[in-house]
Amino acid sequence: MAGELRLELVQVPVSDIDRAKMFYVERVGFNADHDHQVSDELRFVQLTPPGSACSIALTSGAHQMKPGSIDGLQMVVDDAEASRRELAGRGVEVSDVQTFPGDLRVLSRSRRQ
Repeated sequence: MAGELRLELVQVPVSDIDRAKMFYVERVGFNADHDHQVSDELRFVQLTPPGSACSIALTSGAHQMKPGSIDGLQMVVDDAEASRRELAGRGVEVSDVQTFPGDLRVLSRSRRQ
């Protein structure tokens, strides 16, 4: 393989792009990079978490994946407790922080926001 492999974009199929965009930008704090209506059926919205080299693309009409079918995207943060408080303060329903062996700390959000 020539050079590095970098994951830079993950497509996330949604049924309501405006609602999903508002959630990720206003509540979670992602940056809105692009919002492009390609056709009546196809829209592409690229959002990037602050400091991340990988973005998500909210899509409709781009593929056969069902809205809501992506599960298990993980964000890495320096302080899980502080991140939980910040997200909860923005109205995001998140779990308590769970600690696993190796000091792995995890919190998750409700699937329906």
